[in-house]
Amino acid sequence: MVEIIAGEHGKGKSKYLLDKANNSIAAASGNIIFIDKSGKHMYELTNKIRLVNVSDYPITGKDEAMGFLCGIIAADHDIQEIYIDSFLDVAFATDESLITDSISKLDVISEKFGVRFVVSIAMDEDKLPECAKAKLIVSL
Repeated sequence: MVEIIAGEHGKGKSKYLLDKANNSIAAASGNIIFIDKSGKHMYELTNKIRLVNVSDYPITGKDEAMGFLCGIIAADHDIQEIYIDSFLDVAFATDESLITDSISKLDVISEKFGVRFVVSIAMDEDKLPECAKAKLIVSL
């Protein structure tokens, strides 16, 4: 399952995503990963959630980003949820076709490995591709 939190920059998506991740840990039976493009949220997450700073790794494109996600899942079969802040930046999804492709790949990964993805996208709801609108849980 892929869920999307959308809204323009500065609307509170990161805060909502952090709260959602922290609240989910109480009911989690598996591991939770929080992926971000920096380490600035390290102290806002409970210590039971692993923060992965993608800028620490030499990822330069969409395919590498998806491979990176698969590598995280391959290294830990107990992952239940992955939260991704600034998804468009992390996934190198710079236009509508890349966004659509990235979300459909997340769907495949999610279904195959039983991992729930919750991502934030810095875009107004009305500008999202149709595939993303169907997965929208919050629009800020």
